[in-house]
Amino acid sequence: MLSLAGLLVLWIVAAALTDDAQVLPQPWALLQPFAEALRTGELPYHLGKTLIRVAWAFVLAMGLGILLGLVMGRFPRADRWLDPWLVVFLNLPALVLIVLCYLWIGLTETAAIVAVTLNKIPNVATVIREGARALDPGLDAMGRVYRMPLAARLRHVVLPQLAPFITAAARSGVAVIWKIVLVVEFLGRSDGVGFQIHLYFQLFDVTMVLVYALSFIAVMLAVEWLVLQPWERRARRWRG
Repeated sequence: MLSLAGLLVLWIVAAALTDDAQVLPQPWALLQPFAEALRTGELPYHLGKTLIRVAWAFVLAMGLGILLGLVMGRFPRADRWLDPWLVVFLNLPALVLIVLCYLWIGLTETAAIVAVTLNKIPNVATVIREGARALDPGLDAMGRVYRMPLAARLRHVVLPQLAPFITAAARSGVAVIWKIVLVVEFLGRSDGVGFQIHLYFQLFDVTMVLVYALSFIAVMLAVEWLVLQPWERRARRWRG
């Protein structure tokens, strides 16, 4: 909280030095536009649309990325085949994938979610692959000796060891996905925080751009502090 307070003081000083509300308004100048956007329902509506896209892309990217990373980390032959694909998609700019999805699928909700998902899967798979490579072979051998079913081995042997890697992928995933979602909305959607930022950018309205940007950042900080960080501490508890 003190760190965020320091950031707020820096903003106040910068706004005072700029002395131009059209360039950088003071923080308290955002309160009235924020309250008005809440009153009209505009802010909750667009914020909700963006959060739905973030949630869909996050679930799909994490599910497919964990599966791909686990296969690549556990089976060297699959890793040799799929590694070039992974490198290609890791280095393919997000903007290119977004534009291609819009051109191929159309300016639809499906195209938006597919574009964000494809951008994030390689990053998740890379992290999970390293976790799968680091699995303790002794624990795996123990599971085989006791003839544990595959589902039980995954639950009690593999997943506890992968938990820190899954958590790391999830934390970075949320941070990256919501930024890409804003770009997707900026380029080709008719609602969402990115669309609103695009609208107010065209109107040169810095205040409303900051209102929407900070509102979404506040939601993502809440997700980080209330969900991801406790999850990370719980995932690491067994190592203690």
